[in-house]
Amino acid sequence: MDGVILTPLKQIHHPKGDILHAMKASDVGFDGFGEAYFSTISKGEIKGWKKHTKMTLNLVVPVGKIEFVIYDGSEFFSVKLSKKNYQRLTVKPNLWLAFKGLSNENVLLNLANMEHVTAESENTALHNINYDWNRL
Repeated sequence: MDGVILTPLKQIHHPKGDILHAMKASDVGFDGFGEAYFSTISKGEIKGWKKHTKMTLNLVVPVGKIEFVIYDGSEFFSVKLSKKNYQRLTVKPNLWLAFKGLSNENVLLNLANMEHVTAESENTALHNINYDWNRL
C-alpha cells in the first residue's frame, strides 16, 4: 500500500537481556523527529480509527502482539507485530489506522516525525470503517 513501509528490525540477543533496535536517522521511513511515546492496549481492545494529516508514524511492538490495520479509502493493509515478528511499521499521513491488542500485555512505541497536535488528526468510530476484526 502506498504510504506504508514495513522494515525488519535487528534484535541482539544477550543472556542478561536483549537489545531491540527501533530506528536510526539513516533508516528508510525516517522523516525527522518530533516525539517518541509508548502506548499500551489491553487484550481484545481496539483503538482507532485515526488519520493524521501531517504526522508520519513509526510503530514498533517490543512487548506483546498487536494487529495494525491501515485503510486508504479503498483497501486494507494488516500486519501483526510482536517480538517474534519484529518490524517497524511506517505510516505516512492521510491513512486511517486502528490497532487491536492480541496478548495479555501489549506495548507499542511510536517514533513520530512531529510533536502531537490535536488539530492535525481526525478520528472516526470503529463502525464507520467496515473491517472484520474477528477474521483468522
